[in-house]
Amino acid sequence: MTIKERYGFVVDYFSKHRPQAETELAYNNPFELLVAVILSAQCTDKRVNLITPALFRQFPDAESMAAASVEEIFSLIRSVSYPNNKAKHLKGMAEMLLRDFNSEVPERIEDLVKLPGVGRKTANVIASVVFNQAAMAVDTHVFRVSARLGLTRNAKTPLEAEKQLMKYLPNAIVPLAHHWLILHGRYVCMARNPACTACDLKEICLHFKGKKGIKTSLSKPTKAKQSAASIVKKKNKLI
Repeated sequence: MTIKERYGFVVDYFSKHRPQAETELAYNNPFELLVAVILSAQCTDKRVNLITPALFRQFPDAESMAAASVEEIFSLIRSVSYPNNKAKHLKGMAEMLLRDFNSEVPERIEDLVKLPGVGRKTANVIASVVFNQAAMAVDTHVFRVSARLGLTRNAKTPLEAEKQLMKYLPNAIVPLAHHWLILHGRYVCMARNPACTACDLKEICLHFKGKKGIKTSLSKPTKAKQSAASIVKKKNKLI
């Protein structure tokens, strides 16, 4: 199977079995999604969704959040991971929106990454979800699933994985494909105990075939003659 055929198989499968896929973060506008994505770093969407209703009631827009103290924001987000840093990031982000972007969430990734607490992954999420741009946000789920399925090869960083995915995915479906891979990683292709036997993609999955000791055409021997399974295992340590 060629790499293009592999992508075609995966796209065809998800198009038929998960034609609708979207973020599980709860939000009502671009500002709320930006806040939620910043909070979701190294934290579950479920936890973020428990926190944001009270946060958004208190600070519904950039103006009110910029006027708040870091301590006030912290008191409402204390149960997320790294609440001290995130409280500072949220206030700084709101202040920059107010000062540089007329209180509006910018569309360009180049502008989004200027905001405190916003890295490339977060910027790609906003560009994709809010503005429907062909931007692939690579989180731990996307990185893991794309490697196991053989959509990426020897990608050592999220940026390398993003470039490989963008090379073969049609721009029109990139925003949808982002959620396909995330949800598949969250509920089927879990990091520690993937539900391989129940996965309909196992027939083309390098990780599954590696577990079964089956050689694949995409397995590229290294100097140490590593199998596809050992390569995937190394990649998982990055996640």
